[in-house]
Amino acid sequence: MQVCSRCVMDESANDIEFNEHGVCNYCRSFELKSETVEHLDAEQKQQRLNKLISEVKHQGRGKRYDCIIGVSGGVDSSWVLVKAVEHGLRPLAVHMDNGWNSELAQNNIENLINGLNVDLYTHVIEWHEYRQLMQSFFDANVIDVELLYDNAMTAVNYQQAAKYGLKHILAGTNHATEGLDIPSEWNWFKFDEKNIKSIASQFSSVKITTFPLFGIKDYIKFAIIKKIKWISFLDLMEFNKFDAMSELQSRFGYKPYPYKHYESIFTRFYQGYILPRKFNVDKRRVHLSTLIMSGQMDREHALRDLENSPYPNRADLDLDMNYFLKKMGWTRAQLDAYLDAPRVAHDHYPSNYERWQMLAKMYKRMTGAK
Repeated sequence: MQVCSRCVMDESANDIEFNEHGVCNYCRSFELKSETVEHLDAEQKQQRLNKLISEVKHQGRGKRYDCIIGVSGGVDSSWVLVKAVEHGLRPLAVHMDNGWNSELAQNNIENLINGLNVDLYTHVIEWHEYRQLMQSFFDANVIDVELLYDNAMTAVNYQQAAKYGLKHILAGTNHATEGLDIPSEWNWFKFDEKNIKSIASQFSSVKITTFPLFGIKDYIKFAIIKKIKWISFLDLMEFNKFDAMSELQSRFGYKPYPYKHYESIFTRFYQGYILPRKFNVDKRRVHLSTLIMSGQMDREHALRDLENSPYPNRADLDLDMNYFLKKMGWTRAQLDAYLDAPRVAHDHYPSNYERWQMLAKMYKRMTGAK
């Protein structure tokens, strides 16, 4: 496969295009977005950050908290929590427990919460319910099983913000480590409540009770009517993942993970084994390419990294595979049958994606937004 001459994206992304210099469209898109994020000088970022901090403090005056911060145990969300407290904010840390937390992630979160002396709210999804939802997605043979976690975590953040009358969710989403577009066929629309319900009803009899669904109506309710803002907090400051990780280690005993999002045992197994084996997708290409484009990693280092398995060693893969099989109640034969089954597109099942696109176009026409 042809590999981009600047980053490490390759033709496993179906919509990739290369110019005469071998540079891909993902790099060019990253650079366009960088004009409003990465290319701001330190003074401009500081001004925007100061304005936001003042706004958050003003809106939260007299309230128990002044903002919501979702924490997963990963570097990005952990660093948001640290910087928010350093700037004098009073966040409520929010975590979503879907039954797949690694012990390492739990320890990282606990050390951070205790070290910063902030409150933590954890929403626990009943395991039997979540397992049935996951099984439905496996039976449907769609790619984005993580749509379940991402949708629920979004819902929990907005719900907690509304509960305490807060207007700001400070998120770990950022341009420096997540700014490269993810190929459209590698994941799915994260607000697609209809897709989740449709797949669940077709392949199971699960009753959704503790899973906090989030759809287009919820986005309109929370983001437009209640005016709760989702802020990519780290875009307002200089953010180097490796510097942040080093400080988290020295100050809070933080233990790093081999790759992005590996704080979840399932995400680790999904990204490190299921995606490459069943869908020919190696998400490390997106994550490493982003670090290359933001100047935090050189391309040669990334290429060497990609020569290795997504797992540090075979023993770790075997441990995670056995844990996955036991937790899901599968045999190895069932796993092999799933991996060999053909992929099915998300929009093969009822979905709200087209409706979202239509509403987004209408909103842009009305507001003049880009």
